[in-house]
Amino acid sequence: MTDLNLSEAEKRYLIDGVKLGIRVDGRGPLDYRQLELETSVLDTANGSARVRLHRTDVLVTVKMELEPPASGRPNHGKLLFFVNCSANAAPEFEGRGGDDLSSSLCGVLERLYSAPNTFSTAGLVVVPGKYVKAFYVDVEILECGGNLFDVVSLGVKAALYATRTPRITITGEDGGELEFTLSDNPTDVDRLDVVNAPVLITHLRISEGVTVVDPTSEEEQCGPVSVVVGVAPNSTICAVHLLGPGTIGPQTLQAALKGSSVLGADINARLLKKLRQEESEPERRIRGFLG
Repeated sequence: MTDLNLSEAEKRYLIDGVKLGIRVDGRGPLDYRQLELETSVLDTANGSARVRLHRTDVLVTVKMELEPPASGRPNHGKLLFFVNCSANAAPEFEGRGGDDLSSSLCGVLERLYSAPNTFSTAGLVVVPGKYVKAFYVDVEILECGGNLFDVVSLGVKAALYATRTPRITITGEDGGELEFTLSDNPTDVDRLDVVNAPVLITHLRISEGVTVVDPTSEEEQCGPVSVVVGVAPNSTICAVHLLGPGTIGPQTLQAALKGSSVLGADINARLLKKLRQEESEPERRIRGFLG
């Protein structure tokens, strides 16, 4: 999704190589590139993460507000997603292109986190029917060089994992309004449970029966359609989303779903392992994994 214009000969070279099991960078069809991850990068947010994958760079921030519950959901908190696809990240984001992609990403993220077995909003209630915690997840696309959906999903899960909010105590009532106190103890915090939250795996269809994961921006110009699969840590598929104007046959789709199920569970496990390692070390630095 960078400003590239491959010739037909260059596209044919990439496609023929993939069909032979040889990608330009030497990876196999189910191999990811090295990914860099850093959490708690902004002090002004309750949680944050920055993820880099080659030329794709994403910053995710999480902020909490105390609000009335949504209509019809008095005993559930809120998890709201916003994605900014700036034209500075990729030329095609200018105008409606960025708006359409933002809407698509927000829709996929909402589907991923809407199932109660992946993320529960029931634990975000402060006063049933009156006040709940609302978490605003802002995704800023700093640069886009391929495989954006996967990188965004990893950044969102990492930022939510790193989110900490001061513990809230109801101290009394004044004139019918409840009074709250926020703990100023840095260790007296609440955290979000994202252990079961899914990640996205994108399969780019090169030709019928041939797909690759973690496509480069050059490879994305060679495939007419991608299937984006949401996978929970237990290998359960919780969302499927098609990108692009092309079609994908049932056998190709079935193979992509099967491969995503295994790969998604592995990536979830690796991500949680790295996040736990990072928070246990006093001096944090950028961490790479998947490579």
